[in-house]
Amino acid sequence: MKPSDTTAPNTGFDASALQELRPEQQLGKTALLLAVVCVAAWIANIVHGAPLHQALPGMVLLYVMVMIGLLIGRFAPFYLPSVAWVSLISIVMTLPFFPGSGWIVGQLAHVNFLAVVTPVLAYAGLALTGREFTMFRQTGWKLVIVSLLVFTGTFVASAFIAHLVI
Repeated sequence: MKPSDTTAPNTGFDASALQELRPEQQLGKTALLLAVVCVAAWIANIVHGAPLHQALPGMVLLYVMVMIGLLIGRFAPFYLPSVAWVSLISIVMTLPFFPGSGWIVGQLAHVNFLAVVTPVLAYAGLALTGREFTMFRQTGWKLVIVSLLVFTGTFVASAFIAHLVI
């Protein structure tokens, strides 16, 4: 295979190098970074008003669920994105027939997911790669208009649904 065969089309990035950067391929670094994120989210849980000692078991459970999902994603005989594996593990562990699911759900109830998810989503929204900048330059001004319309529509629809529910 020629070196040019491993390059992603129109991006100039080496596909094998990109594959090595995936979280499930670097479990040690991912575990450490995830632990730091969990500690920050655990402390952010104070915003909800729950004492830190109540949220600790839930945060540990979230950490374990994510690591199990990443391990399965790493060693599974077929490819499925890590977020899908983590979601499947989390769903299965909280199903009523899963042993200990009542305790798991009870511990997770002490974790304010809004306090956990907001910083993660903010980082995910700001974490742009070189490939995304290249794609943005190729699509041009049309992407800006479509993005603004999508963001506005999502915000208005979310506000409307929240108004109906609350």
